[in-house]
Formats: sequence, C-alpha cells, structure tokens
Amino acid sequence: MTQAVVEVGARLRYDGRVWTLAVLEGARATLVTDEGASAVVLLPYLFADPSFEVEGGPAPGKVPPFGLLEGLWGLVDGRAVRERSAVGRADERVVAAVRKVLEGQRERSTGTLVRLRRRVGWLLEEEYGAGVVALPPASTFNRLVHAVADGQGLLGTAAQRRWHVSRPAPPFTPTVALRPGELVMLDSTPLDVLVVLDDGVTGRLELSIALDVATRSICAAVLRPVGTTSVDAAMLLAQMVVPAAMRPGWDAALSMQRSVIPYERLVALDARLVQAAARPVIMPETVVVDQGRVYVSASFVSACEGLGVSVQPVPPANGPAKGNVERTFRAIADGFSQYLPGHTGSDVSQRGAAAEQDACWSLAQLQELLDEWVICGWQERAHEALRHPMMPRVAVSPNEMWAALVAVTGHVPVPLSADDYVELLPVRWQAVNDYGIRFGYRTYDHPGLNPYRRRRSPRAGKNGRWEVHHNPYDPNRVWVRLPEGWLEVPWVHAAAVRRPFTAFTFDHVRRTVERRHGREDHEAAIAQALDALLRRASQGLGSSRERTVAARAQAAAQMTDPSPATAPQQWPAPLVPGASFGLPGSFTVPLQDADGWDTDDSLDDIEDNQDDEDYLLAALTDGQDAAAGHADEAEVSEPMAETARDQAAERTLDATGAGGMRIYDPYQEAQAW
Repeated sequence: MTQAVVEVGARLRYDGRVWTLAVLEGARATLVTDEGASAVVLLPYLFADPSFEVEGGPAPGKVPPFGLLEGLWGLVDGRAVRERSAVGRADERVVAAVRKVLEGQRERSTGTLVRLRRRVGWLLEEEYGAGVVALPPASTFNRLVHAVADGQGLLGTAAQRRWHVSRPAPPFTPTVALRPGELVMLDSTPLDVLVVLDDGVTGRLELSIALDVATRSICAAVLRPVGTTSVDAAMLLAQMVVPAAMRPGWDAALSMQRSVIPYERLVALDARLVQAAARPVIMPETVVVDQGRVYVSASFVSACEGLGVSVQPVPPANGPAKGNVERTFRAIADGFSQYLPGHTGSDVSQRGAAAEQDACWSLAQLQELLDEWVICGWQERAHEALRHPMMPRVAVSPNEMWAALVAVTGHVPVPLSADDYVELLPVRWQAVNDYGIRFGYRTYDHPGLNPYRRRRSPRAGKNGRWEVHHNPYDPNRVWVRLPEGWLEVPWVHAAAVRRPFTAFTFDHVRRTVERRHGREDHEAAIAQALDALLRRASQGLGSSRERTVAARAQAAAQMTDPSPATAPQQWPAPLVPGASFGLPGSFTVPLQDADGWDTDDSLDDIEDNQDDEDYLLAALTDGQDAAAGHADEAEVSEPMAETARDQAAERTLDATGAGGMRIYDPYQEAQAW
C-alpha cells in the first residue's frame, strides 16, 4: 500500500485551510498559505490533529479485524457471530411475567418452581385474560427461569436472596485502614457451642468481638449466655484499650514479652504491659457497627463520645459493609468452635443428636479458652490480606502487622479510671425524690442524696432529671452523677437477695408476683420471691424454667466483673412489710410534684418501657424458656413466715460481714490496671 510522504513542497490540509510545507527543521514545520500567511507547528501536534490530511495521498489504512477472521471473512457463516438472547425465542410477555414474580417473592420464604409456574400463569391471566398467553412446558419453563434469574440473586434460599440485595452497587470500594484503630468493626453473633450453666442447665452463647481492620487483630471478645446488651458493647471498648493479662496456667509463649511485638519499647511507654499477653492494645478512632439496638443505643453512643470515638453505622441489612468481621466469625467457627464439645453447627440441620450431652464447659471456662485461642490461634496466624509494607509478597500475622504499624504510628497509653467504667454503663434520667430513685420496680436510696431530693438537675434539656447509670447484670446498685462526682446508690432490698441476679431475672419474678399491698410492700415481696427462686434453683429444686432463668443470671452476673467479691453497703436497711422509710427524723408521704415527676405511691400506672433493654432481655428469656416446652411450672413465692425467718438469719450473717455479693465494682476494675 502506497503511503503519503510529508516533505518540503507537499500540500497539506490543516485547521480548515490548505498549506504548503515550506521548511522542515527537526520536529518543526513551517507552513504557508497561498495568501501569504505562515505558521510554525510541531510535527506530533500536526499529525495528531483530526483535520490533518496530505492532498493527493491515499486514505490512512486501518488494522483489519484479525480476531474475527477464520479463513476469509466472506466464507464465515454469519450465524456464528449473530448475537443470541439469553431467553431464546421465548414470548416476551412470559419473560416479563417471570421477572415480575421473581422480584415479588424476593423477600418471601423459599418455594418450588411449581409454585413459581402457577403464579406466573395467574399473572398472565390477570393481565391478558385466560388462555391468551400460553405457558411453555415445565422443562422449558424451568430453563427459562434459570436463564432469567441466574446471576441476579432471584433464586436460592431466602438468606441468599437477602444477601444479594444487601450488596452495594458496583464498582466496589475495598475497606482500607492504614493505622491501628483507624477503623474497628464491632459485631455479635451466636456461638455454635452449648455451655453448661449452673445446675447442669445447658444454653446458647452469643459472641461479641472488636476487629481492627488495619491489623486484623481481635482486640476484644466477650461471651454472654443471653442477648448482647449495651454494657457488653461498651465493655468491648474498655477491653481494647487495656492490656490482656496473662492468666494462671497459660504458657509463657503467650506473653507479649515472648512475641514479635516490640515489648521493650512499649513497656517504656506503658507500664501496664508488664506481664501482659500478646494481644495488641489499640485505641479506636472510628467504630463500624450495624443497626442493632445495642450498637445504636444512646448509652453506647454516649460511651463512645466520652472516649472520643466516632460511631459509623452501616446501612440496614448490609452484611458486605462489614465483611471483615463476618469473615472473622467464620474463621472462629472453623478454627475454634467446631473442636469444642457441645458444638451445634450453624443451624439445626447440622446439629448432632447428643449435642446437649456433649457440652461440658462452663461460661468462664469457654471465655478463657477463647481468650487463649485468640492469642495463639488467631494473632499468630498469617493472614493473606495482611502484607508487610516492606515485604508486600509475604503474608504476615496480626501481631506482626501491629508491630510494623505501631513503629510508624506510635503508641499512646489510655488508662481508664473508675469514673470511666461508670461512664460506659447504660444511662437513664431519673428524678431524685424523698424515697430516692425508682425505676424498674426497684428503689435506690442513700444519705448522700439528701441535699438533692426534689431538686432539679442543673443539666439542661432533661426536664430537671438526674443522670443515673446502671448495670443490667447487677441491679443491686446504680450510680448518680452529682455536682461533686459519682455517688453509688444501693437498692434498698440488696441485703434481702444474697445470690447474683440480673435485671431480666428480676423482671421474670416481678411478673409472677401479684400486687396486694402498697408500693413498698410489693417491692419487698418481689425481693422475697426473687431470693426464694434463686435459693430453690441453687439447690436443684423448682421448675425447669426457674432453674434455667437462675442459671443464666448466675452465669451472666459472674462474667460481668471477675474481680473478687466484696461486702455490699449496709445502708439503707432492707424494707419489710409494714416498715416505712424516709429521711432521718421524718416520714414519707405521697407528694404531688409540680413538675410532673413520678411521686405517686401506686404501681398500677407504672409499666416498663417496651423498648427498654431490660424489658427486651426479660422477654427474650421467657420466650426461650417457653419454646423449650417446660410444663412443670412451680409457685414462685414461699410461705411468708418461712421466708422471713430465712431472711432474718441471712441479715444476721451480713451484719457479721460473712455474707454479701458484689458483682461489679468500677474502682476495683480500674485498680486492676
């Protein structure tokens, strides 16, 4: 093929005009027109101009489509390159009906193709009339359904369809974090292991973890026998910023001193790391949570704000948005749960016939096993998604990644004081009345409240109410924020119940006790019934339902605070039927408050908030017990005379300092570090 030659004297078309190439010097060309105008143009710029053309030369050639030639193109059968429809020659009305029905059942329970075919037929009859549009045979219809639905997430199980809907629209942006704590994902899931609670009762567990995205470190892991509460979510934050202590019986290889973590340099900055286990200490900057009630509650958000942590909720029902923590849960199931006795599998179809009989570990033992596995089985395992900045071809472990990044970002110790642990607890806004503070059918009082009774709180926007923090796993006390600091206020009946209990245990008993007296007498009767239930359950007596509720309460309360038990405060004395309680030298009478605070002495119009965390936990416990099919219900309350004698004897033990149970002590928690 003859090509045009650009040389001096050639006639060119450029920029809508005809030029003559007068001078060619290096990469520059001097062009002149017949009218005498001139221009100097760089040759690359001239050749790249769309209007450039050499007069008298042939048209520029194009690369032939060699990829389409199998011999000569004219000999190729045109059917080989003809575009074909995925649904073939099916009636477009049938195809549209199939798509519509598939979209309509995306959120419904999984059905068969027979049901789908019938619904498509009904839809065609509604739109076009009976017999107008014929359905293809069953085999042809099934192939048509797969041609329409495959790859669109319209077939499969209900869970698979929901997962496909929850995926964000492509192109996908990977989650990237460049420093420890920049992005931490919090989530909870049922653990596929049965735990042995008190009195041999078996139950399910729920696992909550905090995963650092930059290092893939499991910074905290909490097991609970019931649904996760905002207390557990807040405790995840507390565990992240304090070192994990070496426990008795652990091998020395699990210590931070023996790991790849730069122990000597970190100990010089943070003395708490002495005798610490090889788990990173990371202060989160942003936590990613789902739309669960626990993680978007006001108490959890307030706890994060107090620590300077941003909360980033993901869109509802969007699992891929926190895919890192979801994959970690699968790794825990594969590397930890399936090796334990009492393993149940992820669903009922995978459960063994004797899973309940195989269970042998208590909640505390499983928590210790999980903590040990996290340190030696997860933190030391190479992760394909982790690459050392200086060795991108080598996969590293979470500990190695943290050691590499902490050398760049540094480490700042974040010690938590006792006040910080109180700040992490759920918050309520309550009035301080003459009788003290009352919520959840429990009354809390202390002489330190005397200067503030019936006074409005200085906090704006709370209708004069005072900030009260409480622990659903230990309802024996609350903490009130006063101008001079926190005041621990005990439950007035704390000495009447000598065994650990939780808020949902109290609510379970409260719903079984009929009110026959005034508020104070009714509250005392609830305390007596609660103590009787816990005593019967501890002796293996009572109904299966009662033993299950008590066992779950015992396990949950014991896991709230591992610090040694101390005797509770002995003020005020527990109320008994017929007794009255008030300020020193005065008596308590019903008062009408001008601001509308609850000072009525009646319980008839006081009900728990249906959305409250304690109420939901109680409902969850009752629902699980009812589903188990327990029919041996027993009377909750015992004869009054026998109960009163037992309580009198136990109060005598308390007076000598031999009794008492304290579950959560923020001061001991803070002093531990």
